[in-house]
Amino acid sequence: MPSVAVKLYSVFFKFLLKHRLQNRIQTPLDDSNEFGVTSRPEESVASPNPSFTDGVATKDIHIDPFTSLSIRIFLPESALNPPDSDSKHQSKAKSRPIHRPLNSDQIDTSALHIVRRNSLEPTATRCSTGSLPQEEFRRISYGCSNDIENLNLRSDGVGGVYRGYAPSIDKSRKLPIVLQFHGGGWVSGSNDSVANDFFCRRIAKLCDVMVVAVGYRLAPENKFPAAFEDGLKVLNWLGKQANLAECSKSMGNVKSSADFKKSDHQRHIVDAFGASMVEPWLAAHGDPTRCVLLGVSCGSNIADYVARKAVEAGKRLDPVKVVAQVLMYPFFIGSVPTHSEIKLANTYFYDKPMCMLAWKLFLAEEEFSLDHPAANPLVPGRGPPLKFMPPTLTVVAEHDWMRDRAIAYSEELRKVNVDAPVLEYKDAVHEFATLDMLLKTPQAQACGEDIAIWVKKYISLRGHEFSY
Repeated sequence: MPSVAVKLYSVFFKFLLKHRLQNRIQTPLDDSNEFGVTSRPEESVASPNPSFTDGVATKDIHIDPFTSLSIRIFLPESALNPPDSDSKHQSKAKSRPIHRPLNSDQIDTSALHIVRRNSLEPTATRCSTGSLPQEEFRRISYGCSNDIENLNLRSDGVGGVYRGYAPSIDKSRKLPIVLQFHGGGWVSGSNDSVANDFFCRRIAKLCDVMVVAVGYRLAPENKFPAAFEDGLKVLNWLGKQANLAECSKSMGNVKSSADFKKSDHQRHIVDAFGASMVEPWLAAHGDPTRCVLLGVSCGSNIADYVARKAVEAGKRLDPVKVVAQVLMYPFFIGSVPTHSEIKLANTYFYDKPMCMLAWKLFLAEEEFSLDHPAANPLVPGRGPPLKFMPPTLTVVAEHDWMRDRAIAYSEELRKVNVDAPVLEYKDAVHEFATLDMLLKTPQAQACGEDIAIWVKKYISLRGHEFSY
């Protein structure tokens, strides 16, 4: 059974969540909210940090000005290692010192000015006026300067100025991409919350991947299918980024002044199509041909939807390829109750009445049904045949009332020969590996390690040497 502390926290959690959900229903929606911005002042947010704190660097990007859709990229420090597979080369790389940010007592804070930027501008910091020419600063911001590798650390003679991470394209190491969708019952949670930031850092380090956490729109301001469309939009954005990076790279291979003049017109055309908006971290370290979808609670519903749309798109998504997905305690429901939905209806944290209320906030009144394709994965006609779905790992908890339907969906996938194992954790509750107070428990750590073991079957370049 869960500990006394978990039981007490569950009572407090359900009381607080019920109060928030009821406020969402009673408060009339603002029709002027045309840009889809959803404010959740009660969320504790972790600021982005490009300095490889705790072995992972992060940055935020807004990729859609019309819906305020944002992502947070988590890049593990292992990406700084050279891409050489030869062990001799790797041992040399490990012996080479990696520059790290100066301590606060070593930096002249008077020469440091931090600037927050959106997706249309380089993610970097700005030094004091006159310390660097504008063109030099622009090249450094995008990681295109030849004299700066890995962590950008320069001194202007007065004090050290830390500029964050700027990748060196020619010496980068490509990492698989995990597209992560947070939980929160459609009405809360965020990709930059403290809990989600901690979880994504854990996945980035354990799986040795680049994590892209999606800040999708929330209900009731943005009802179905807003969150699902945001998930698919980020997947398409990854494909666009890969194509822009490849185009920019091919146009940038200039070996002589004559070649430069010859390609100057082509370079102008590339810029017109948005080459200047290439995300440098993705260009240097992202491998979209090894993309894994990871959903937490209601985020699992989004991940499953995005996976189905990826199957339907086929080669139109190239070079993006969804090789696997992980569904962590999916937010599935249905009109015909399962055994766990009856027995565990009043269980810990997210009980059945609470989830019913969340679904009413997410689905439009005229569309509300427990057998809605977004809610019930077992209804016919949801999408492409299940046999075309990617390998799917399902994580369930013993005390989660939604567990049986998730297991049933996994069984349907296995019937058509899809690799779809189930990991069930004893004495665990819904969101046991992602909830703020449970993140540092041994069970949460073990769950992250188990996910890493399975995911590496499908993201390894050397073959399926990992077994599950």
